[in-house]
Amino acid sequence: MKNTHPIGVFDSGVGGLTVLRALTAHLPYEKFTYVGDTARVPYGSKSPESVKRFSLEVARFFKNKKVKLMVTACNTVSALAMGDLLKFMPVPVLGVIEPGAHAALAATKTDRVGLIGTEATVKSQAYEKVLLKGNPSLQVFSKACPLFVPLVEEGWLTHPVTRQVATIYLTSLLAKKVDTLILGCTHYPLLKPLLKKLVGPVRLIDSAEETARTVETRLKKDQLLAPPSSKGSVVCYSSDDPQKFEHVGQRLLNWNFGKVHRIVLEGLANS
Repeated sequence: MKNTHPIGVFDSGVGGLTVLRALTAHLPYEKFTYVGDTARVPYGSKSPESVKRFSLEVARFFKNKKVKLMVTACNTVSALAMGDLLKFMPVPVLGVIEPGAHAALAATKTDRVGLIGTEATVKSQAYEKVLLKGNPSLQVFSKACPLFVPLVEEGWLTHPVTRQVATIYLTSLLAKKVDTLILGCTHYPLLKPLLKKLVGPVRLIDSAEETARTVETRLKKDQLLAPPSSKGSVVCYSSDDPQKFEHVGQRLLNWNFGKVHRIVLEGLANS
């Protein structure tokens, strides 16, 4: 790989844009290719076999684009498909679970950590494995929040329905007296203002910043950082309506990431 090749960033929808934004801030000279598989969002309620197949289709696209590194900006993919992606891709593949877990380990003072995520991420116990490896005495309390992703994709960040749903989801976790809460889905940071009001002093862990630092460290190690003379860029692809993706993404993040292109992913894994 050349250091001027792009970095591939992948999520089931617009949530991964929170990671992409952090990446562009940390690495302004890099070229990024982002894929949002909005036609099949959410991944969290899909079977592990489907998630792996979808992920390999995106990986095939990135392989054809000659990316120098792939970021799975999706907790469900990081939990269920990382092994398959590492075998398939000829370049490094980094997820969002380990960076988020390490940030939580550093943040907790009481060793009581909460986790909210998709059904698939919570069921996989991928976070628990990393957390308990780092601190065997840690207590982890998990809660699947399947309605959060469609609410975010709909743009209902401050809607009363979203607040009611969040209150129902978080009540049991707060009763466990956690002092740190991992936002185990890249869609969830978009709900951070609402969640902060509900959890009060509990520390919210957003893996985006940690993931960006991990990517930067890996690129330095592999001597693949783009030179400072390079001009950074972002190219976005959506498997559903590109205009809707562009509109929702810009409205949610207040960030102009340019024109979004349509991509057909079905069948790419076997092409």
